[in-house]
Amino acid sequence: MRLQNRVAIITGGASGIGLVAVKKFIDEGAAVVVADFNEEAGKELVASYEQHEKPILFVQTDTSKRQSVEALVQKAVDTYGKIDILVNNAGITKDAMLHKMTEQQFDDVLNVNLKGVFNCTQAVIPHMIAQGYGKIINTSSVSGVYGNVGQTNYAATKAALIGMTKTWAKELGRKGINVNAVAPGFTLTAMVQKMPEEILTRMESVTALQRLGQPEDIANAYLFLASNESDYITGHVLHVDGGIMM
Repeated sequence: MRLQNRVAIITGGASGIGLVAVKKFIDEGAAVVVADFNEEAGKELVASYEQHEKPILFVQTDTSKRQSVEALVQKAVDTYGKIDILVNNAGITKDAMLHKMTEQQFDDVLNVNLKGVFNCTQAVIPHMIAQGYGKIINTSSVSGVYGNVGQTNYAATKAALIGMTKTWAKELGRKGINVNAVAPGFTLTAMVQKMPEEILTRMESVTALQRLGQPEDIANAYLFLASNESDYITGHVLHVDGGIMM
């Protein structure tokens, strides 16, 4: 098992890519703490693992609020005694063209996608530094690399995460902590599946592999970066995008 005896926090873990990652991490031996704002989905996930050898710990969390994140980390440490892996997967979109985007839309996305990652990472690193080991994985996006129409706020946060990933890799490497990012392409989550069929077809046509990503594709990248197989990789942005732009 690739994550045997590891403890992982996965934000946004009650649905979408995060949910698939939670299941993969458990299958690979990790104890998983799911942090998600959606309490109902979190409780359903916990119930589905009640009889499992490794039950899930769910903590309802607003990553944009420091107090909420501190409670999450304390609960994880109180329950498992340590934190080895942090997957900063939680994120939201509130798309609009620049001339129509409201200040609230801009602030809401920055608070979750950027400040939330800062809050979670800053809260876990004292525990990782103390044990001399840690894996931090930030979820960026191809939108943060190439930009995307209607996503000023989202693209800004995902580009900023790349800068933070490289900065933290330099700061924390000497402490035994790897920091990497994953940049997914268009992935068939519930949000993407709601888009018009012609747009999905167009997305496929500009992707080298001629298909959209599956949540498993992204979760597999998380798993690799969380495992010992990536011990000599840090400050890297792993594109999992089917070759959408080369």
